[in-house]
Amino acid sequence: MLNSWEGGQGDTTAVGSYAAGASPYGAMDMAGDVWQWVADWYDQAYYANAPRKNPQGPSSGPYRVLRGGSWNYFQDSVRASGRSDGTPVGRNNPIGFRCAQ
Repeated sequence: MLNSWEGGQGDTTAVGSYAAGASPYGAMDMAGDVWQWVADWYDQAYYANAPRKNPQGPSSGPYRVLRGGSWNYFQDSVRASGRSDGTPVGRNNPIGFRCAQ
């Protein structure tokens, strides 16, 4: 359960709106609703030679990583492992962030 194009919401939804989509660990909203900024720099070829355990991404670059997909993507393209890139400037409705510890 997640917010994607097929759901017909046409916009973002409140955090926790899809409780049935929680992971076995209780994590919610890991995919859909908005792409989430992460701290990693983006490099399309990074994973070809990345360490298998806890890859940190390149040390710098022009783009940051976005994860998860958003409400304006089709459901088969929206997943926690989904990865894209963007420049972290301005505001955009299908892009957001997650506060995490």
